[in-house]
Amino acid sequence: MPSEKKAFDFWYAVHNTQIVHAPSRALETFGETRVHYYHLAELPDVPGKVRVREGRLEAHKPLLITPEAYVQEEMSGFGEQARQYLEFLKQNQNSIRILQYGYRLSQESFSEQIVTDTLAAVGDRVVDEVKRAEDPFAAVIKGVDDPWDVSLVHFFWLHVNVSAPVNVREFERARREEMEDSTPRAVREEVERAFEQAQANPSLVKDLGALLQRHGVFDRYQDRFFKLVRRG
Repeated sequence: MPSEKKAFDFWYAVHNTQIVHAPSRALETFGETRVHYYHLAELPDVPGKVRVREGRLEAHKPLLITPEAYVQEEMSGFGEQARQYLEFLKQNQNSIRILQYGYRLSQESFSEQIVTDTLAAVGDRVVDEVKRAEDPFAAVIKGVDDPWDVSLVHFFWLHVNVSAPVNVREFERARREEMEDSTPRAVREEVERAFEQAQANPSLVKDLGALLQRHGVFDRYQDRFFKLVRRG
């Protein structure tokens, strides 16, 4: 029975989470990201009272690691229900991209206050304040008062899914640039000549592929190579 109650608590929190203002920028690919969040929740059984929690979520530099390694990553500053929800995400890691990138979650700079007003009115004021600040990593979240930090995990998971394609493209671009820097000029020139010859004579495409493999640069040129193959 206790485990069923815990599952109900975090799913109740997930389904009652609303992102009313999302960050305008993806999470950083090559450095840490600090998301400034506001979490708004009506006090249970106290009409006209809203708890405003403010703090930061820190995402360390993402790493392309195995899912098994990610399972060993830890959260700090989160309660038991948030951990239960993250455990659910881990068990479904094949369909949830956050588990492929090794972000470490932590809470810091946490504060809260009670405001007398409706949740909608408080939300409008906070969103206006965030927009005036022009912080690209600010978020405003509405949720339940307890367990409130499940909303943060849910928000972070959503934002990582938005950020992941950006991160992958930047990782790939950096990889290509690194390969280019490490490829000797003579090899690059030889490859370019081979591409020109293969474009003029499709029968040389196979020789071009062998050349790329021999110099260990096939990954760098594979898009151009397969384009020639399709043409042929």
